[in-house]
Amino acid sequence: MSKTYNMDFKRTKYGRFMNNRVPSNKRYQPTEYEHAANCATHALWIIPSILGSSLLHFLSDDQWETISAWIYGFGLSGLFIVSTVFHTISWKKSHLRMVEHCFHMCDRMVIYFFIAASYAPWLNLRELGPWASHMRWVIWIMASVGTAYVFFFHERYKIVELICYTVMGVFPALVILSMADRDGLFELIVGGMFYCLGMVFFKSDGLIPFAHAIWHLFVAIGAGIHYYAIWRYLYTPGTSEMKTSR
Repeated sequence: MSKTYNMDFKRTKYGRFMNNRVPSNKRYQPTEYEHAANCATHALWIIPSILGSSLLHFLSDDQWETISAWIYGFGLSGLFIVSTVFHTISWKKSHLRMVEHCFHMCDRMVIYFFIAASYAPWLNLRELGPWASHMRWVIWIMASVGTAYVFFFHERYKIVELICYTVMGVFPALVILSMADRDGLFELIVGGMFYCLGMVFFKSDGLIPFAHAIWHLFVAIGAGIHYYAIWRYLYTPGTSEMKTSR
């Protein structure tokens, strides 16, 4: 009785801004307002991410910087593009059920490659400890394993998926902490904190109105802070002496 009352109270209180929470093996169905917010909160960053990635490319002084700029740029832009396309299809799906399902998987998969791409400039351009050369490849293996996990177990074990994202986000940081030059470390930590705080909202659909859109904003802020660190400490003219000879 109490549970039914609480659900009715939430429906009355939040109305068009939030639907009821669903079981862990089901997908939450956003309201029209939540759909719009989910699209807008990542669509707004597509153009800035492309322009920012292009800037890093133009600032590159050698092959490794160019490669790292492209990897990072594809990961950053891909995250916002795939997310926006998925949420748009989900909002206007009509008969596109199979397409929506495929893009939902892609939306989850791209997170793994975004994490790997975000580490790439640091692993490629900074002087790190002895494990750095191995981590450059290990992180992509982790992204591939995460992609395979989504393909075979999509939406089945959501808590496991969350743990995978967290482990992949934190594990390479152990190598990053070995940087002889610590410039940018503060921004990396702050950006990581925004991602971690955002996870609270990532799993709060049906509990907090616009939870997923808020999660998107935390992702955008974290990505923005990390982009600033990469631009400022790895690509800005005058910092070339800090880069390792490769």
